[in-house]
Amino acid sequence: MSNWTLHATWNGPIVMVGFGSIGRGVLPLILRHIGGDKSRITVIDPSTASKHVADELGVRFVQQALTRENYVKELKPLLTAGPSPAFLVNLSVDVDCLDLMKLARQTGSLYIDTVIEPWPGFYYNPKLGSAARTNYMMRQGLLALKHKLGAGVTAVSCCGANPGMVSWFVKQALLDIARDLKIAHDVPKTREGWAKLMKKVGVKGIHIAERDTQRAKKPKPLDTFINTWSIEGFVSEGLQPAELGWGTHEKKLPPEGRRHKVGPGSAIYLERPGADTRVRTWTPEAGPHFGYLVTHNEAISIADFFTVKSGRSVRYRPTCHYAYHPSNDAVLSWHELLGNGGKRQTHNHILEENEIVDGRDELGVLLYGHKKNAYWYGSRLSIEEARKLAPYQNATGMQVTSAVLAGMIWAIENPNAGIVETDEMDYARCLEVQRPYLGPVEGIYTDWNPLKSRVGFFGDAPDKRDPWQFSNIIAR
Repeated sequence: MSNWTLHATWNGPIVMVGFGSIGRGVLPLILRHIGGDKSRITVIDPSTASKHVADELGVRFVQQALTRENYVKELKPLLTAGPSPAFLVNLSVDVDCLDLMKLARQTGSLYIDTVIEPWPGFYYNPKLGSAARTNYMMRQGLLALKHKLGAGVTAVSCCGANPGMVSWFVKQALLDIARDLKIAHDVPKTREGWAKLMKKVGVKGIHIAERDTQRAKKPKPLDTFINTWSIEGFVSEGLQPAELGWGTHEKKLPPEGRRHKVGPGSAIYLERPGADTRVRTWTPEAGPHFGYLVTHNEAISIADFFTVKSGRSVRYRPTCHYAYHPSNDAVLSWHELLGNGGKRQTHNHILEENEIVDGRDELGVLLYGHKKNAYWYGSRLSIEEARKLAPYQNATGMQVTSAVLAGMIWAIENPNAGIVETDEMDYARCLEVQRPYLGPVEGIYTDWNPLKSRVGFFGDAPDKRDPWQFSNIIAR
């Protein structure tokens, strides 16, 4: 493809914070699809490891770590350089998203990030209990800021592949199932309309079902954490408590399950890390397999978005959680880390596209429990396709970077939406922008359920009356 669509024009500064695997993949997409003067683009990162990419693309690079003490001093001059409002693209780790959102509002800048990220020390703070370290509580902070700031310039929260793109997949999958069940409906225009449609369709729950089969040319060495995307991000979320949106069809909490005492109560957490919690799931190519119940913001926001209430009473809510089988090298890396009491490896390495032999990232949503059993809808992007589509990224990265691009386009087209979650955005427009980078996007029905994946009946007896109880999905 050579005639790329110019989706928008941006005449103000674009300030990108963080230039790891996702940042260096997003930048070429911005230059392709958003018109403007690239001399007004600035990349900030504490490492110069990817500076050569900025140099090759003719973009200014600033080596600088942002901290609580210096972020305003470093960013404000860049965001107010004119001639028009700026766009702050936050793709960093260890930089507080809420503080950057507030700075963006103060300077009239658009804003986007891929995750709710705190300042360093939060994830490993021994003074914080499990509940305080959850994504549920971090999202509560975001919602409080949204309420406090009110209407104003757009700030898009958690807009990567997941969280982000998968929220758009859920809506399309729901419409597909409603169509195939011949349920009369209009495309909902409100949050309440979407939730009522999901209840009417009979969806009990949703897996963000992802299987990464990308294989490295060289075997993983000892004392090295290998991944196909951010290692700092993956380790941080993997060591947080496992979390899931908690549906109204569930009969009982798991033994380690705990409820939150504040907020809407749309999610629970487990007293164990997500990277050490397995769940049974399904994707088209891999079929039935184990995924890890790693905490993700979308598990909470999707469950909350599709809640049906009558007054204060919750009438319906789907269960929702991540079910992630990363690349084989990443699985081995986790075994090594957790087997050593959580001690980090000496070396980290993110696989670049030229280091990968083959494989794909199947990332989609599995809507289950309805009359057609289960329906997976998502992207099945291969490394070969990713190489042809854009530079500096593998299949996993491209699903994230293209979602960032889609979120930026939506924000430019909707500049006064205030703080928004991806569940609230126009799913059709975002997927229209993103789809050229996703490879085959397919919807596939399956007769699989978690009871079919049980080997023996050790531990809790299975619930045979309802195969889709979480007690059948979690692996003991």
